[in-house]
Amino acid sequence: MLTERKRIRVLIVDDSAVVRQTLSSILQSDPDIDVMGTASDPYIAAKKIQLEVPDVITLDVEMPRMDGLTFLKKIMTQHPIPVVIISSLTEEGSQTALRALEYGAVDVIAKPRMDTKVFIEESKIKLTEAVKAAACARLMQRPPSFLKVEPKLSADAVIPKTTTPSYSMIKTTDVVIAVGASTGGTEALRVFLEAMPEDCPGIVVVQHMPENFTRSFANRLNDICKIGVKEAENGDSVLPGHALIAPGNKHTLLKRSGAKYYVEVKEGPLVNRHRPSVDVLFRSAARYAGANAVGIIMTGMGDDGAKGLLEMKEAGAKTAAQDEATCVVYGMPKEAVKLGAADRVLPLEKLAQFAVKPF
Repeated sequence: MLTERKRIRVLIVDDSAVVRQTLSSILQSDPDIDVMGTASDPYIAAKKIQLEVPDVITLDVEMPRMDGLTFLKKIMTQHPIPVVIISSLTEEGSQTALRALEYGAVDVIAKPRMDTKVFIEESKIKLTEAVKAAACARLMQRPPSFLKVEPKLSADAVIPKTTTPSYSMIKTTDVVIAVGASTGGTEALRVFLEAMPEDCPGIVVVQHMPENFTRSFANRLNDICKIGVKEAENGDSVLPGHALIAPGNKHTLLKRSGAKYYVEVKEGPLVNRHRPSVDVLFRSAARYAGANAVGIIMTGMGDDGAKGLLEMKEAGAKTAAQDEATCVVYGMPKEAVKLGAADRVLPLEKLAQFAVKPF
């Protein structure tokens, strides 16, 4: 006899009644998610957890009585539960949310605004995807039973596929590294970029993350890495010893002028439920860099980047996927491996060495 699939039980913790109601409405609209309760502060949340342990907690970081970071630390030391941080789009909020990721939160997303229909729909997609990814995170050792693929746009929506390899066939000595990551990627990218030597090839990164957060993330990496790291701006050159992080809520493409690479940052629809999209970056790398590129796909939910990595490989690029043992969520790399898109499947600590010397 068939049994009903278990729904993901979510506890919402936020001091705003309006936000609690909005998040509840969004999450309850997904058949795989059940909001088991809400709490206006961490003390109330702790009492609810004693009665029933949720699969995922959504947590605000700025609350009275006890702030979200303090509560997160207590959760991770006393009873680890996957946590998705819901933060405001401010510089201060971004810094706090990044600290939360360092303390063990699985993901961070922006608080939904109810001002436009498009934003509401995109917020629903991002929030439900973040919760499902958290439920599959290695933290809980849960089977990835919520990795169903829903209708989504492909990279065609931003950059049409072409069979003309004119740009990628131009001879050049410059190599470019294209990297894609999602859930668990902030820590993975830190490890990857910290291992990069000062003379490494130019790097372009897409990490699924809200706008404003990417700038704080890039600045933090710039402080700790030997190479320069910054949030990408339209027209930025891709230079050796530097990494460009795609800005949140904008697609970032690799382009070429003569033998030099630069990035184009542009608007566009969600691709594979994300903006920026890894597939968009990888397709542009296949077109404009070809065999002069290296493609790396890291931890993350879903399949964004899998087809793009295959396009890079078919254009002559060297490619690698992070292995299951070191991924927080083995979704994106798994799909790439299934397609035969990865030349190598490597643990996180070996990806930087491959990216610099893939031949």
